Amino acid sequence: MGIVKSRQPRKKRKFLYNAPLHLAGKFRNAHLSKELRAKMKKRAVRIRKGDTVKIMKGKFRGISGKVLAVLAAAVNVEGAVVKKIGGKEIPVAIPASNLVITQMVERK
Repeated sequence: MGIVKSRQPRKKRKFLYNAPLHLAGKFRNAHLSKELRAKMKKRAVRIRKGDTVKIMKGKFRGISGKVLAVLAAAVNVEGAVVKKIGGKEIPVAIPASNLVITQMVERK
């Protein structure tokens, strides 16, 4: 996970949320699809809002959608929502490592 020497989950979590920016960006990397990997000659890049991703693990496996928001180390994806009793839909935070980027927004 980085520079954390402890094994305690609470300390790793604290490091994740308080990490310096040059390290925090690395937590938001996701693998590229085979087509993008051949084109970009890279395996993984940082996720950005607007990218189209496919969820590879977890309850929402198989869902493809646009990235709505990028959080500390997780991402909100269009279509990955939990419906509450009142009918309100709440986006679920998916870890960036569980995603594959299928289409990217323009990068500089």
